[in-house]
Amino acid sequence: MIYALARPQRLDLESFARATGTHPELVRRLVALSLLDAQRDTAGALWFPESQLHAMARIQRLRAGFALNYAALGLVVDLLDRIAELEAALRDRPHIIGGPKWT
Repeated sequence: MIYALARPQRLDLESFARATGTHPELVRRLVALSLLDAQRDTAGALWFPESQLHAMARIQRLRAGFALNYAALGLVVDLLDRIAELEAALRDRPHIIGGPKWT
């Protein structure tokens, strides 16, 4: 049997909203739009992993910098994640020097 050495850090809705400087209702809306990931406990309360603090900061920067609505934020976040994946794959690809010329 395996036991966790430490309890995973997570924040309840009020703590998360306070830490990010947002209203709890806005946080609920972002969860409903799947812009933030949260787990529900047996009582139905929302709990957020600490990684979602970074996701919320990203959402706030995009909203302030580009004046995007919340539906557009989902699209932009997905596209930025996809770009990051493609750039990482391109970096990891071996670079061939002196291969056959295409012209």
